[in-house]
Amino acid sequence: MRKESLAFLRALLSTPSPSGFEHQVQRVWLDYVASLADESYSDTYGNAVAVLNPGGSPRVMIVGHADEVGLIVRHIDERGFIYPAAIGGLDPAALIGKRYTIHTAKGPVTGVSGSTAVHLLEKKADRRVGKVHEVFIDIGVKDEKAARRLVSIGDPITAAVGFEVLQGSVAIARAFDNSIGTWAAAETLRLLRRSRGRLQAAVYAVSAVREETGAKCSQQVARQIDADIALVADVGHATDTPGVDQRQFGRHALGGGPKLVVGGPILLEMRDRLLGVARREKIPIQPAVNPIRSGSDADAIFIATEGVATGLVNLPLRYMHTNVEMIDMKDLEVIPRLFAAFCTSLRKGEKIKARI
Repeated sequence: MRKESLAFLRALLSTPSPSGFEHQVQRVWLDYVASLADESYSDTYGNAVAVLNPGGSPRVMIVGHADEVGLIVRHIDERGFIYPAAIGGLDPAALIGKRYTIHTAKGPVTGVSGSTAVHLLEKKADRRVGKVHEVFIDIGVKDEKAARRLVSIGDPITAAVGFEVLQGSVAIARAFDNSIGTWAAAETLRLLRRSRGRLQAAVYAVSAVREETGAKCSQQVARQIDADIALVADVGHATDTPGVDQRQFGRHALGGGPKLVVGGPILLEMRDRLLGVARREKIPIQPAVNPIRSGSDADAIFIATEGVATGLVNLPLRYMHTNVEMIDMKDLEVIPRLFAAFCTSLRKGEKIKARI
């Protein structure tokens, strides 16, 4: 991966961005795209937009969501232990025995999600954590008064882990879901700027907020720009690990290329157009099916106006919504290439619609 692009990815991953608290990472994103776009801005809820060739047609939005799943302080008990609520879908069992950072108005506070030692449990069943509110975070204070001097109700919480390359191009991080989408949108803009002489479309790169808690904010942007076409980049499950039934979820391998999705909100003609571009550019693609909902911003965007022609590319990801999400960066690198080639293939004023 290009050195500057990797540094940008690291910056996105190291900046906390739980849903509703994305302002810091949006600043990182806007600073990066400032030199790539003809104009850039943010809206009421903090969606960030960078525009290339604003007078062009059709209007194409390239969307990733900036927010990550996380926790938020809901209760502080008399002993100073902190009880969180989930921001987004989390497995309570995956929260135990971790270090966390509580992002307060006075600065970061470190804590750990405690677990009673097995020696003190009467039976194995006592070890089970069934709900998020049963998890507690210990920040090392003696009582509630001391805790409240440091932490407030409503402070967001993220796991205290970072980006790390394991072997070759395989890497782990806390929030690939979905820093990879906003990274891909910005990198598509960078590639298009180099070839803007061939670009007829207006391209709106979007770093959307609050996907993990409803995916409505990307719809706001689609309406604002009156989008004709949307390319959504998100993560999708890799199914090449033990315990995953490929008969139910399909065969999708890390390192096999991005997943090109059909079904649900996806316009079949968009899938076909993207597949044709991928073949011309010799970009490996894994076909994927989401027959009802995509679980991405595509679900909100395609109905934002009279109809936005929507396509979805998912990056294969292991261990979604955990602190050790895993990707192959080779899969990620080709997504901006695919999106840029798609955009330059569009004729002036072209519309993509269902073939009837």
